[in-house]
Amino acid sequence: MHSRVRVWLNRTYAENVFFMDQLRRNPSDRAVEIHATHGDADSPVLAAADTAELEPEGLSPAGYVEFALDQCRKRGIDVFVPRLHQAAIVAHRAEFAAAGTALLAPPPEAVAVFHDKVIAYEAVQAVGVPVPPWWRVRTADELVTAVEALEADGHKACFKPASGAGGVGFRIITRAPFSLAQLNGFPSPYVSLDTVAEALAQSDEQVDWLVMPRLEQPEVSVDTLTGPDNRVRLAIGRTKNGRRRGFTQHEQWLEPARLIAEGFGLHYLSNIQFRMFGDRPVLMDVNTRPAGGLHQLSLCGVNVPWAAVQLALGEDPGVIEPPFLGQDYTVVSGPRPLRPVSVPHQRVEEVEPLLPSVPAPSPSVEAAQALPL
Repeated sequence: MHSRVRVWLNRTYAENVFFMDQLRRNPSDRAVEIHATHGDADSPVLAAADTAELEPEGLSPAGYVEFALDQCRKRGIDVFVPRLHQAAIVAHRAEFAAAGTALLAPPPEAVAVFHDKVIAYEAVQAVGVPVPPWWRVRTADELVTAVEALEADGHKACFKPASGAGGVGFRIITRAPFSLAQLNGFPSPYVSLDTVAEALAQSDEQVDWLVMPRLEQPEVSVDTLTGPDNRVRLAIGRTKNGRRRGFTQHEQWLEPARLIAEGFGLHYLSNIQFRMFGDRPVLMDVNTRPAGGLHQLSLCGVNVPWAAVQLALGEDPGVIEPPFLGQDYTVVSGPRPLRPVSVPHQRVEEVEPLLPSVPAPSPSVEAAQALPL
């Protein structure tokens, strides 16, 4: 008889309510209890957990590590899935192991390489993975030089922070001046080069941007599960082309993803993203954490979160091949229950316990569903 497994997710994405659902519905029929912490009292992740706490604000990375170690000891955490302050946490893996907690995250060296996109691009290019042309810019003059070089080759330029996750800070450069046309409809990712250059020239704030050509669809996110022995146990590509999404096992996407995951020791769950530059796939980004859309692989008949937890516990699931590839789908939103506590009341008190531990709500209520077209 296996004992229950206690898993903690710290300040993570709302979509990871599905990560939690899959852990509870694991094929091993193992009892799983989930602890969650967040800075937002109304996060659905807190409502979906078996126990939850608000995270203290203003902690340094070192202070957060102490908070995390205390949580693991106090809550009897078996597996910790860190997102916030991941780099600081994995640097203390031995201390978490001494507390009886396995970290479901890569080693510090791998996290460091992929924290900075410039370092990441240089590293993967050195092992033969194609990347798009790029410029690191910090000034208005550097921005204009990069944009002009891309436009001279017939490309549309875009920029994003050299470090960061998701699409935060991503913009597409246009030569068109700002006008009322840009105030119609929904906000656009397009920004005028003159406007951005002027803002940079007038600001005292330092920026660190990566300027590159706008890459074409499809976008393919390869979810990988890699063991501490650097061997990939699972690699499945999720395709995105407009609203249409699907799955792929084509080697043009999986081979470079495996090369990155195994070559740089991306242990446990990572997400490696590609797009098209001309007629070939190039690396767009590497995330050293579970992707928000990881649960969509359930449409291929696999439970990846549970396989990752097994691997972290030393219970190697072996190489996992999806029994089938799910049909194309799209993603729509839906309701998810929150904790039955008013927001003002949750945020007035700053002494523990900030949130009570309550049973998780019924899994019958879903936040979003992947529906076939």
